[in-house]
Amino acid sequence: ELKPSSIARTVVAIRSLYKFLARENGAVDIAREVKPPRIPKRLPKALTLTEITSLIEACGNEGISIRDRAMVELLYASGARVSEIVALDLSDLSRDEELFTLLVKGKGGKERLVPVGRYAREALDNYLVRIRPTIAREKRSSALFLNQRGERLSRQSAWKIVLDAAKRAKIESKVSPHALRHSFATHLLDGGADIRVVQELLGHASVTTTQIYTLVTIDKLRESYALAHPRSR
Repeated sequence: ELKPSSIARTVVAIRSLYKFLARENGAVDIAREVKPPRIPKRLPKALTLTEITSLIEACGNEGISIRDRAMVELLYASGARVSEIVALDLSDLSRDEELFTLLVKGKGGKERLVPVGRYAREALDNYLVRIRPTIAREKRSSALFLNQRGERLSRQSAWKIVLDAAKRAKIESKVSPHALRHSFATHLLDGGADIRVVQELLGHASVTTTQIYTLVTIDKLRESYALAHPRSR
């Protein structure tokens, strides 16, 4: 049985063919009124808190892995896109005794402030004190996260760090930097955060983009209801 997405691609290809034939040979475009099926929205897959913890622990905490751990902690703690994380400069990080705040530069040059909690703060402190000075050398890069040549860490390298940690942690769920962003949003909503606040933290221009995460939470509520309510079955 074909998936709706496969059927939709086939319909688009057939419509394009008949449109071409109609234009070139004067054939009747019999496929013009054929509509592709609606493709259901894919719900984002959030990692569990146990999986998040396993992923972070799998980064290690010695040598260059201190940087990797700090980056993965920050991806989950901030909900930022991986491209936004590797674009961070040291000057985008401000701190007080309780909290780090990131100035994240999002899509379209739109900036947002994102608070970061204790675990990510401690991991960042460890990286900034123990590792970054040793790999920065004389290059004096402004980038927060550096590769071992003292240059800004690339998006591809950040992806590899996450995937390698997931492999070591033996996590069965699909893991990517974006999965950490999904998890950030889902866990906040599960914890009772206001959707408008989550929208601001994610840097979504419209709350409708953020609302897809509420569907994940509603699914969990339905599942709990079905299992627990005596008259749900």
